[in-house]
Amino acid sequence: MSNGIDVLQAQVAQLKRSQRRLTLGYAGFGVLAVAALMMGATSQRSASFDVIDAQRINIKEPDGTLRLAISNRTLFPGVLIHNKEQPHPRPMAGMLFFNDEGTENGGLIYNGSLDKNGKPSSGMSLTFDRYQQDQQMQLLGVDEAGTHSAGLTFNDVADGLDRPFFSKRDEALHRNGVPAITERVFLGKSDARDAMLTLRDGQGKPRLELVVTPAGDAKVRFLDENGNATRELSADTR
Repeated sequence: MSNGIDVLQAQVAQLKRSQRRLTLGYAGFGVLAVAALMMGATSQRSASFDVIDAQRINIKEPDGTLRLAISNRTLFPGVLIHNKEQPHPRPMAGMLFFNDEGTENGGLIYNGSLDKNGKPSSGMSLTFDRYQQDQQMQLLGVDEAGTHSAGLTFNDVADGLDRPFFSKRDEALHRNGVPAITERVFLGKSDARDAMLTLRDGQGKPRLELVVTPAGDAKVRFLDENGNATRELSADTR
């Protein structure tokens, strides 16, 4: 009898050892499987999505340099210069472009809503900047206070790599009467709904205008430094 009990106990012990080895084997396989999945997810270079919902998306270089930010109004970036951000409230959504050094060099911003009087208040601006400077070209549309205008402008932007944006050099330029940005060309539609091309001198003063009114009157105006027409040509001019 005792021999039968001994045999049974030995069989039970052998069964427990086998169960432990099987359990450890499963656990090891599970760890390896999870590790393989994690390695696969880490090495994955592309993915496909139908819809992505986000408040802000940053596109960066491998070294972390920011190149593009797409954002709602709440998380919209301030001014970035060499990857360092300075506060600059802009109550708009859109996207900002950054150069190879992580400095802002243009962007698209926009907003739009009804004001407290129920009138539209909206704007859109697409700009491209000089290196470490502000906008040298701007596509702008504004609907404000019952008037609306839209156009493309080209600007002179002051030289100097120490500027950028809101520096003491900007303040000095303004104090000396030299603007940091000077509008030189405007092509678009004015508040008066005139289609027009305006060419300005180095001081930003309009000197030549080509205008077509909503009624169809076409004119060419030559202006002096005070904005007064010195000569005007129209379809009736002989």
